[in-house]
Amino acid sequence: MAAARVLVVEDDPGIGSELVEALAVHGYEPVLAATGQAALEGAHATAPDLVLLDLGLPDIDGVMVCRRLRMAVPEAVIVVLTARTQELEVVVALDAGADDYLTKPFRLTELMARLRAHLRRRTVVPEERALTVGRLRLDLLARRAYLGEQEVMLRPKEFDLLAALAGRAGEVVTREQLMDEVWDENWFGPTKTLDVHVFALRRKLGEDATSITTVRGVGYRYEV
Repeated sequence: MAAARVLVVEDDPGIGSELVEALAVHGYEPVLAATGQAALEGAHATAPDLVLLDLGLPDIDGVMVCRRLRMAVPEAVIVVLTARTQELEVVVALDAGADDYLTKPFRLTELMARLRAHLRRRTVVPEERALTVGRLRLDLLARRAYLGEQEVMLRPKEFDLLAALAGRAGEVVTREQLMDEVWDENWFGPTKTLDVHVFALRRKLGEDATSITTVRGVGYRYEV
């Protein structure tokens, strides 16, 4: 199997070189871009499988770069690297096309675990074609979601999360189960990313957001 191509977008030379070196050691093919413009050019040139995107870039706003990268390489997994800890800023990045995020400083072991998890999830083929719960309809093979006749544009992890909940509609799905199924059975790191994705998913569901109920201290339930 060919090595996964990784576009590293980081303006700090020390962090950038460390990431490139670590990725190469773990069998990836990394390319470094220090600016937003270089990232966009690199995406067109290399068609990366994964993108590690620092939001604090010197020339173009990181969220804008994320949005343009999503358009340029729609199948790539985009993981945002940010020193920003405010939840709303992370949600904006997710809405712009990011699949996941890591807050600096982070451990390389955690980053590598997440990248492996994302690559594994890309290869999973569902056994069933479609799933319908009330107004919600999921095309599991095409990975498209509909509320009535209106398509809801979801990022990969948002789709996986919605499918995991709707697939057991009426049941409580624990936080641990969701992290195992949507992220990875050996997930490395905190589960706050789950809450951020649920928040973003509810925003996209609009008036149907109440279908996802929080069961405090346990997990979530998709109401029938």
